[in-house]
Amino acid sequence: MNKSLDVYYEIMGKLRDEGRLRSIPESDRSYAIDLSSNDYLGLAAREDEFDKELSERFPDAGFTSAASRLLSRRGKYHAQLEQLISSLFHRKALIFNSGYHANVGTISSLAQRSTLFLCDKCIHASVIDGLAVGKAEFKRFPHNDIARLEKILAKESESYRRIIVVVESIYSMDGDLAPLEKIVKLKEKYPELIIYLDEAHAFGVRGEKGLGLAEELGLTDQVDIIVGTLGKALASAGAFVVASDIIIDLLINTSRPFIFSTSLPPVCAARSIIMIEKMLSMNNERKRLSTLSGNLRCGIEKITGKQNNSESQIIPLTTGDAESAVKLASELRANGFDALPIRRPTVPPGTERIRFSLNSSLRDDDISSLLSTLETLLPKFLNK
Repeated sequence: MNKSLDVYYEIMGKLRDEGRLRSIPESDRSYAIDLSSNDYLGLAAREDEFDKELSERFPDAGFTSAASRLLSRRGKYHAQLEQLISSLFHRKALIFNSGYHANVGTISSLAQRSTLFLCDKCIHASVIDGLAVGKAEFKRFPHNDIARLEKILAKESESYRRIIVVVESIYSMDGDLAPLEKIVKLKEKYPELIIYLDEAHAFGVRGEKGLGLAEELGLTDQVDIIVGTLGKALASAGAFVVASDIIIDLLINTSRPFIFSTSLPPVCAARSIIMIEKMLSMNNERKRLSTLSGNLRCGIEKITGKQNNSESQIIPLTTGDAESAVKLASELRANGFDALPIRRPTVPPGTERIRFSLNSSLRDDDISSLLSTLETLLPKFLNK
């Protein structure tokens, strides 16, 4: 064995011993009901329906942009997509290659002098990486703890020209919501406050038009920066940031993931235009998803005897350790349900879990069957 690789073998061995060794799942959707993907509106499962419209409306949408947006003139459909998103949010929009790129690029660009970031402890890893890239000053507050957030604001507000509060609308591991109304209320007392909202798991799902939690609460105009993804509920690829003109212009000129990445293929931008147009009128699917989520949540609470804090289509079932999460996922798969284990460092130690990620195309019988299976399987995991 090459001794120069020793440390890597040690890392992999430790992950294996702790039940945290990951591998890419097999690409096989035939054996199970999908409870792991982010295809919340069921659009990915219907992708063939949109192929004809895509080819008829955008016949010249190619599979490569050949360069970054700043170095290529193949961005016609990127611009059209940005114009569509801008018309929905009434602010300028900028497309990124992924939600990860959007958060890293935006956070690092905003990390200028006299700026403090206050981040919810459950914020996505891409935000943490953006803080690191930007060498930002930041503090983290306990999850959804507005009292602690305000205490930090009161202490730090006079020391910084701007304070950026970073939260997610729907948290990707617990499925609960940010107390957005309370956060917006803080702007009355702290005018230097900027709200950064990651709507990755809410875009397409929440609000009358599917624009997210801010739209649902009537607070879109009060949220300064909104990030949304196009690869989850929209079944396409990429992400967007909407903000004031000056912030979007800043990103175009300073965001490294935007400047130095070959941009999305034009065909992806064209597909996203179609998907957004479909999404705007999918209220029935949004209501259906809400009903299915409520049924599963209540069923899990009944089986476990514990409250489930989810308020969305993401519903966690905590097993307490990685080994149990892996074994339960394996048994669910054997029973026809594809629900993958979530382990640290994605979640804190002791909160390892199965994360059920629902979509509107599921049947009532699917939820009933899942609950029946859980009722049979869970005793040996919860009572060990």
